[in-house]
Amino acid sequence: MGIAMDILLVEDEPQIAAQVTRALEKAGHGVTRASDGPGAVELAGKQHYDIVVLDVNLPGFDGFEVLARIRAAGLPLRVLMLTARSEVGDRVAGLKAGADDYLTKPFALEELLARLDALGRRSGTVEHQTLLHVGNLSMDITKHRVTRNGERVELSPREFEVLQIFMHEPGRTFSRDEICERIWEREHEYDTRTVEIFIMRLRKKLDAPGNESVIATVRGVGYVMKAP
Repeated sequence: MGIAMDILLVEDEPQIAAQVTRALEKAGHGVTRASDGPGAVELAGKQHYDIVVLDVNLPGFDGFEVLARIRAAGLPLRVLMLTARSEVGDRVAGLKAGADDYLTKPFALEELLARLDALGRRSGTVEHQTLLHVGNLSMDITKHRVTRNGERVELSPREFEVLQIFMHEPGRTFSRDEICERIWEREHEYDTRTVEIFIMRLRKKLDAPGNESVIATVRGVGYVMKAP
């Protein structure tokens, strides 16, 4: 079982809300439910929550507006957005607006729980650190500096962004699509071949002779960072 958290579930479909609530409570989490945008914003401002599970399509105003108001208020909440599988634009807009993660509908409850556990581990720790370490690989976010075995590795800004995704959650497999959506904003830039190029560049720079590759390919799925 992961870390027990207080979760605000914002979902207007009663059946989905009930199923998710049961799964979260069974996993040991506390759950408060809201069924519309205004109610979600009011609850988020009045009570402490660790994570908000936020549907995009809501009455009152949508999930993007809820997210915008949460971020504008400076509330220290992790936000996982629930989006329609076909709406790539929703996922992109959510991540760019400040969502920490997204999950497409329909989804498996096991995956939702796993995503929430990952966000819980990051909350108050990894995301607020300026120094990240995975094995002999180190990243100083403030100084925009990466070293391996103590030796400086020169990266472009975009290469740094891609590597930072992996170093925040080593051991998690990222699909090419998710990496695209986290990094590239304009739709015409969304080409998974671009991700492959940047992974190749990172491997060339990070994996000097004698060094084990830190970014492994998971065939048919994507890429994962393993501690060297």
